Amino acid sequence: MALSSCFFDKDRHIFYLDMMLDTLPWQYQDQEINRVTLAYFSISGLDILGALDRVDKNRVVKWVLSLQACPVDKSDLQDGEFYGFHGSRSSQFSRDDPVSARHNGSHLASTYCALAILKLVGYDLRSIDYESILISMKNLQQPDGSFMPTHNGAEKDLRFVYCAAAICFMLDDWSGMNRAKATEYICDCQSYDGGFALVPGSESHGGAAYCAVAALQLMGFIEDDIVSKLPSSSIIDVPMLLDWCLQRQAVDGGFQGRPNKASDTCYAFWIGGILKILGAHNFYDKAALRNFLLTCQSQYGGFSKFPEEWPDLYHSYYGVKVFSLLEEPGLKRLHVELGISDLLASGVFK
Repeated sequence: MALSSCFFDKDRHIFYLDMMLDTLPWQYQDQEINRVTLAYFSISGLDILGALDRVDKNRVVKWVLSLQACPVDKSDLQDGEFYGFHGSRSSQFSRDDPVSARHNGSHLASTYCALAILKLVGYDLRSIDYESILISMKNLQQPDGSFMPTHNGAEKDLRFVYCAAAICFMLDDWSGMNRAKATEYICDCQSYDGGFALVPGSESHGGAAYCAVAALQLMGFIEDDIVSKLPSSSIIDVPMLLDWCLQRQAVDGGFQGRPNKASDTCYAFWIGGILKILGAHNFYDKAALRNFLLTCQSQYGGFSKFPEEWPDLYHSYYGVKVFSLLEEPGLKRLHVELGISDLLASGVFK
């Protein structure tokens, strides 16, 4: 299953992501409600690989726009519901009344992915009903500054604070959230060991730490290349966070999400992305990380979670993103905080 090679096989990865965009294997049938997210993985991955020409942009735009939940009247924006994007067609209408046009739950993560797709294919985000997204998104922010992902009840944690920040950043309008309250919540999630937990008082986690740091950067509350600045200039404990992140590189060269866990392809991005944002991307062993990722590269294209396993779309996408962080020739540069290619950087790594 692993590709016995010492090189990044760009063509195979393009083939794999293109195939997954066209026809998902049956193993993904229980992920139907996340269809927008799965499409985002494929489209964003192809973009980073410089193969966005394989995507039918007009078809994608038409499909994504059809998934936005729009209020019947502007007065509906105060009814507590979120008028963002659905994850798939099946979540678009009420289960109690299939013919009703009343939606049953657009989602923050699906909205982030939908907007990212539209941005990648060159659609003007100011052409959508962005005001409804922002006005109704404020209803999802909780008194402690966290966000729920949907109006009808769900967990609230750092993942959705990040999604809200990314949505506001892409729409260039911060009226959809209280940044000060969100920042308080993020700071409350930093643990005694320097990492960040999904909720205050829980175990530090690589994905949560990325969401915290990326959201703070998008909101303008931490500086670029902050490692070179005085620690007192930051609202978070940067030295402790840096130490926690660097300890996540394991003896096999990969990154783990938590202490005493196995190295995992996706955490190479979650932790590697943090180090890039902090300006500490030269502090870890890049050659060792690259070698680990190559053991997860499949002969069929794509990447697996662990070495010598079957590839999957999620880890394939994040594997490609990590190789962009490692400045693999021919790949687009990342806007690390936003999680997609840097659309302002027209070049590729030479």
